[in-house]
Amino acid sequence: MGDAYEGLLDLDLGDLVGVEGAPFRTRRGELSLRVDAWTLLAKSLRPAADKYHGLTDVEQRYRHRELDLIANEETRELFMLRTRAVAAVRRFLDERGFLEVETPVLQPLYGGALARPFTTFHNALDRQLYLRIATELYLKRLIVGGLEKVYELGKDFRNEGLSHKHNPEFTMLETYEAYADYTDVAAMTEELVAFVARETLGTTTVERDSDTIDLSPPWRRVTLRDAILDETGVDIAAITDRDELAAQMKSRGLEVGEGAGWGKLVDELLSKLVEPKLIQPTFVLDYPVELSPFARPHRSEPGLVERFEGFVGGVEIANAFSELNDPDEQRARFEEQQRLQLAGDEEVQPFDEDYLRALEQGMPPTGGLGLGIDRLVMILSGRHSIREVVLFPALRSE
Repeated sequence: MGDAYEGLLDLDLGDLVGVEGAPFRTRRGELSLRVDAWTLLAKSLRPAADKYHGLTDVEQRYRHRELDLIANEETRELFMLRTRAVAAVRRFLDERGFLEVETPVLQPLYGGALARPFTTFHNALDRQLYLRIATELYLKRLIVGGLEKVYELGKDFRNEGLSHKHNPEFTMLETYEAYADYTDVAAMTEELVAFVARETLGTTTVERDSDTIDLSPPWRRVTLRDAILDETGVDIAAITDRDELAAQMKSRGLEVGEGAGWGKLVDELLSKLVEPKLIQPTFVLDYPVELSPFARPHRSEPGLVERFEGFVGGVEIANAFSELNDPDEQRARFEEQQRLQLAGDEEVQPFDEDYLRALEQGMPPTGGLGLGIDRLVMILSGRHSIREVVLFPALRSE
């Protein structure tokens, strides 16, 4: 035992050891272990992270998450919260009769969102493939096939800039329910978020900066037109000329891209001037058709579609439609997207003949939802950067 004791004194902080012995209580009643033998399981060749002060260098925390987890108990608690949140999402949907399915990550044609894809090449098939930007079009083909309530939790990939809200790969929930519309989806979304909050935090109230946010239903509902008008004084229903809208934006200090059409400018107004002010849970409803190539035309407002986006804490966390199920109208929307691409817009939906063939089989009226899991966890945990809630975020080279 003497040699073993000497070896024990030579251990370094961070070494992993296994011990054998009998449990007992000390004179003060504390549970302990009487060690008879020990063995070295793993040698730590690098200095251990400082568990007292924690690992505080943000760049190192993101690049070497293992050190962050060792040194910062708060980080471990955050990612355990994330795991509980994902489990709660599944439980909510499973209990309501949704089927969890899987669709291709490598796709011959990307679609389901307006974004640039990552491109790869399949040697055996001798063809170019894309990492998916959304699961939407495959999931709606399952609705056509008679699976009337489906969802997928998985990674999407968008080749866009980095920011506190964007990571090139991110986790997305998409759900589709036959014989539902965007009002049904809105009711389900607010119930889902409240349920996940209760399951993970024990409450529907979260703190973000100096704001106390109540996630319980019902959430505020406001049209896109009114949301922009109330915050900026710009009436997008009255200003339908692209150049006039651009002038209004420039007068408010916003940069206007030369290739951006009217719809993109409306989206910029929302994201730059309105979204940061939407702190309490809010559904913004009824978007221009130019921004929504897969949404059903509005039942009473020409030129609009039945779509909402959900905002909490100044961040968009959800996007949903009454899904377009008219194949002729969908074909016309694809053709319009092609026109925008020829005009220089890189973030368009490519023409997808296979999806049109599926629609031509007949798709029932359907409500669809996309909910960003990373952003939901940001809200639940009070974090302001997506890099905080992704274990291994994308970073520039050192």
